[in-house]
Amino acid sequence: MSEEAEIEKIAQIIYDAIFKDESSVDIDGEEYQIQKTSKSKVRLVKYGDLTFIEQNPFTSSRWAREAQSGHQIMWVMRERQYLARIRDGKFLDLKK
Repeated sequence: MSEEAEIEKIAQIIYDAIFKDESSVDIDGEEYQIQKTSKSKVRLVKYGDLTFIEQNPFTSSRWAREAQSGHQIMWVMRERQYLARIRDGKFLDLKK
């Protein structure tokens, strides 16, 4: 499986867990806690060098406005680079 396919598979699993208000997520037999950021309380999962984080609805961005209006948005990041986005269950690879 390519790295992109693996990221998409893991992202979908984490996305489902975050937006079902789970406290943890099982990925390939390992349990990962769904954490909350200290300041904005958005949910995230760290998996290896990747961070899967829901959109903060309390900023002034277009994506925050979408989250405020009910869209479910999660970002996949490596360090400070956005790799992918899931919006309402649809995965988009941002590296292409």
